[in-house]
Amino acid sequence: MNHAELLKRSLPSVAYDPNGPVISAELVAEGNALDEALRSADSILNEIDPRTAAATLDDWERVLGLSALGLSVEQRRVAAGAKYYSHGSQSRPYFIGIAEKLGFPGTTITEYKRANCNGNCNDALYSEADLFVWTMNVPALGGYFAANCNSNCNSALGSWGYSNLEMAINKDRPAHTRVMFNYV
Repeated sequence: MNHAELLKRSLPSVAYDPNGPVISAELVAEGNALDEALRSADSILNEIDPRTAAATLDDWERVLGLSALGLSVEQRRVAAGAKYYSHGSQSRPYFIGIAEKLGFPGTTITEYKRANCNGNCNDALYSEADLFVWTMNVPALGGYFAANCNSNCNSALGSWGYSNLEMAINKDRPAHTRVMFNYV
C-alpha cells in the first residue's frame, strides 16, 4: 500500500471525501513525496557500509585513501570494505589475509635475512638493505572477479587484475619496507 492510500484512510470520514478531485490530487502528490522519501531512506542504508555503497563510494575511497583507477565497482567496494574493516597489523597473516580477501588465496610471503658466518654456504647472499625488502608470492590464477546478481549493471561480467592487491599491500606495508610482487 502506498502513502496516498494511507493518507486517504487517515482523513476523517465525515469532514472530507477522500475521492474528491482536489483532495485526491493533493493526497496523491503528498503520498508520492512520502514514497520517494521512504525509497531514499532505504537507499541510504546501503551507503553506510563501503561494501554496498554506490552514491558515496567515491567519498569512502577519499576518506580511506584508496584509488579507483582501473577497478570495477565491485573491486572498489571490496577494497574499501577490506580497508575499512581491517584492524591493521604488520604480521605475515595480516598481509596474506588482505590478499585472500581480494581474491588471491594461497599467497605466501618471503622475507630475506642477511648472510652470516653461521649460515649455509649455499644460501643466497643478501645485503643489509635487503632486510627491509619482502616478496609477496601471489598465485597467478587469483584476482578474477565475476559479476553476480548483486553487481552493478554497468560492470564487466568478469575482470582480472592485480593493481588492487598491490595498492592495498603498499598502502598498509610498514613504511621502512619495500614489497616486491612475484606472480607464480
